[in-house]
Amino acid sequence: MGPALERGRLAAGLLVNLAASICIVFLNKWLYVRMGFPNLTLTLVHFAVTWLGLYVCQALGIFSPKSLRPRQVLPLALSFCGFVVFTNLSLQNNTIGTYQLAKAMTTPVIVLIQSVAYGKTFPARIKLTLIPITLGVFLNSYYDVKFNFLGMVFASLGVLVTSLYQVWVGAKQHELQVNSMQLLYYQAPMSCGMLLCVVPFFEPVFGDGGIFGPWTLSAVFMVLLSGIIAFMVNLSIYWIIGNTSPVTYNMFGHFKFCITLMGGYLLFKDPLSINQGLGITCTLFGILAYTHFKLSEQEGGKSKLVQRP
Repeated sequence: MGPALERGRLAAGLLVNLAASICIVFLNKWLYVRMGFPNLTLTLVHFAVTWLGLYVCQALGIFSPKSLRPRQVLPLALSFCGFVVFTNLSLQNNTIGTYQLAKAMTTPVIVLIQSVAYGKTFPARIKLTLIPITLGVFLNSYYDVKFNFLGMVFASLGVLVTSLYQVWVGAKQHELQVNSMQLLYYQAPMSCGMLLCVVPFFEPVFGDGGIFGPWTLSAVFMVLLSGIIAFMVNLSIYWIIGNTSPVTYNMFGHFKFCITLMGGYLLFKDPLSINQGLGITCTLFGILAYTHFKLSEQEGGKSKLVQRP
């Protein structure tokens, strides 16, 4: 029952992340389009609610905080702020297609970082699955690709910092011997403080469009709801990466992108071209191939352990 229970827990974590991630995409889209709520400010609210949620969890005895020195968590907090700032600037200066195309490069960069910096090796068949993933997202985005030099600089920095962040999330949990809640408990308020210093340079604080602007009660409620869902997303991200790998999470992220794209088509009647349909199929093929190879690799490892005298 051990392996079955472990697979059930992993499946539950993935489903929670899938549902929360899709909900927050549509909720944030509504806040941006209908309410004009600023991006970085909403992220700041997300991390403040995440820290508050973790504080409540530890107060209820769900987990016990582990004493960590700030410098141990500082690289993770800085990389989070960097990837939020650069990906938002990429979205601001690029079209959606270019933004999404750049995000697809995160998986190859993660593989490169883990290979060079951590000496991790990936079988050739695992590396080959990156081809249909990248090609699939490229087909989804190709119709809207318009290059902008400044936007591409931001996109490139966003990909690099995002990749470092995802790798460090897994590495720090193992290095510091902490679980997802213990690490996020320290990282969330530190990142929140850093974003608090950054927000005034990019977005208004008072007046229309600022966090202290004349928002309606319904807007405040939706922002807080978005923060609660973000807490679930952040916690499940840490848990998934800590129990699998950054590459697995990134592959799962592409799957969520496909589901979100199809959800936009079904719920909001967004146009879906033939190229986008081919891209979804190609991406899903890559994800299924990756999953099959990883499961085969794990089963092979277990067989070797059983046969060892």
